[in-house]
Amino acid sequence: MGKIDWYILKKFLFTFVFCMLLFTVVAVAVDSSEKADDFVKAGLSTSEIITQYYFGFVPYIWGLLFPLFVFISVIFFTSRMAIRSEIIAILASGTSYNRMLRPYFVGGIFLGLVLWLGSRYLIPRANEIRGNFQTNYFDKNDPVKNIQRSNCYNCFYRRIDSITYLGIKNYDTAARTGTPFFLDRVKNNRVVYNLRANTIKWDDKLKKWKIFNVVERKVDSLGEVSMHIDTLVLNVNLMPEELRRDEYLKDRLTSPELTAFIKTEKQRGTEGLSTLEVELYRRTATPLAVVLLTIIGVVLASRKTRGGSGMHLAIGIVTAAIFILSDRFSTVFATKSDFHPLLAAWTPNIIFSAVAFWMYKKAPK
Repeated sequence: MGKIDWYILKKFLFTFVFCMLLFTVVAVAVDSSEKADDFVKAGLSTSEIITQYYFGFVPYIWGLLFPLFVFISVIFFTSRMAIRSEIIAILASGTSYNRMLRPYFVGGIFLGLVLWLGSRYLIPRANEIRGNFQTNYFDKNDPVKNIQRSNCYNCFYRRIDSITYLGIKNYDTAARTGTPFFLDRVKNNRVVYNLRANTIKWDDKLKKWKIFNVVERKVDSLGEVSMHIDTLVLNVNLMPEELRRDEYLKDRLTSPELTAFIKTEKQRGTEGLSTLEVELYRRTATPLAVVLLTIIGVVLASRKTRGGSGMHLAIGIVTAAIFILSDRFSTVFATKSDFHPLLAAWTPNIIFSAVAFWMYKKAPK
């Protein structure tokens, strides 16, 4: 790393930080204006809103727009270097085009690693703050999200293992109580064991579920045996935290937690896990997209054009929009069809890798 390398790298990082802070101010201003009425209804002070909501919202915006920040930063400062003929001077000094790209690679890889670590551990913790605030103060007052879409209020149906199924109706997340409850064990397409109970309740001391007014049935080749039990302690692999409808679940779990959750749900035979798998794979794919967009940005902005920085930024924004659209489309295909979640997360990178290679070959050197 020579003086020119450090010069480019410092400009890269400084412009990135400036761009990120500028967009953050705009995002917070827009979001606060949209949610002003909700903040007033919540009755919270400014400091409480900042610590309980914006401490989670700002990292969420950073993680969401991080590749875009990097892309615009590269285009902006590289375009200014091209207009001042600094790129021409660097190449005229005998530095090859590939050698000039070294600080861009270093900066792109460094920022990609920052995003990789943040998306795996730090941003999920911030999303937990944001999700809790929105659940407590926004969603409960949202008539659209509170529409009852079934005949059963707060019902849960779970597959605990390969043969065990249970269901709970009218579950209260605060009291950790539901009524009624059933559990079935099925072997060879036949019910061999059945429990029915009026009430199920979580026992904090035992860390297990208790069911009350139970009817237990055991079925075998000889017939059916039925008995009534007042209270029974259940030994099932199900925690109270799992009995909630959490639309922010995939965002609030760290990558190790998300991996373990997906594994557990697959063992239970749960369907509809594509959204969670896409999120897990994207946390690795998006940091690589930072490096790809860095290279595309250099190739776009290093050529001196008549339109100047404005033309470069316009082309860059269009390119970024296409990247985001391709990412959204692949996610929809994965969640609504049989498109594999791994391919859905990596398809934009595969496409833009080819675009980056083609643009690099066409760039004047």
